[in-house]
Amino acid sequence: MSARSARGPIVAGDRVSDVLARDESLVEIFAGVAPPFAKLRNRAMRRIMARLVTVEQAARMGGVNTDHLLSDLNAALGARSDGGTHRPSTSPGDAKMSGEARREDPTDAHLSHPMVELDVRDDLRAGREPFSSIMAAVSTLADDSVLHLRTLFEPVPLYAVLGKRGFHHDATAHATDDWSVWFWRPAGDGTPAAAEGRPIVEAGRSGGAVEVDTNSAPNVVQLDVRGLEPPEPLLRTLEALESLPAGSTLVQVNARVPQVLLPILAERGFAYEIDEPRADVVLVRIRHIA
Repeated sequence: MSARSARGPIVAGDRVSDVLARDESLVEIFAGVAPPFAKLRNRAMRRIMARLVTVEQAARMGGVNTDHLLSDLNAALGARSDGGTHRPSTSPGDAKMSGEARREDPTDAHLSHPMVELDVRDDLRAGREPFSSIMAAVSTLADDSVLHLRTLFEPVPLYAVLGKRGFHHDATAHATDDWSVWFWRPAGDGTPAAAEGRPIVEAGRSGGAVEVDTNSAPNVVQLDVRGLEPPEPLLRTLEALESLPAGSTLVQVNARVPQVLLPILAERGFAYEIDEPRADVVLVRIRHIA
């Protein structure tokens, strides 16, 4: 087995950033799946896009079979994802057809509602993280409002995150690097708005409750993100920090050190401390820099 494949095969849940950390040349395989992934050659774009998207989500964005993409990636590493013969992935032309077949055209039913516009294309080009801005916009939506998001690529990770809050979506590609995505909550579905009562404190989501010492830091808010699928732990943490009062501390309860989150905290003016009270628990204490 080669040194590059010594860590084992790439799997569907691996983040694209972790895959590229193993071998940067694998960016060419992603670029062959879908034109938007050619942007991963740009390090500023890679900082945002690659660390939020899993291989499975990348396959969906490109409209190709996840197993075929894994087969291509692992073949390039000298590993096999299925133990069998390497299978060529769908051709770029087939990927385009498949992607277009699954996208829906926006419907008048939700476009007639009040619209909140948010364009994050310049943020993405500059390598700035746009998801906290997106979640802040979501939190302001009235029950009958629609978020119209303009972005450089289809934001597949957002679909699951907002879907759990009762949002439906439509996506339209104006060009390979220009997307419109509408998020709205169907009338009468009974789902509360994002700003109405989803508590920040979510303890014991996976692995049992964790006692957080509040004596050393007053005004502690606890956020348990164990068991959540990426990028939801990152998004929920950034959303909680948007409303964190000065002098308060947010304690993120995680099962591992959140390597993607840490540089974003530094960029946004937050200090943090990491504590590992148990082998399966990591506490990240986050506060505003004085």
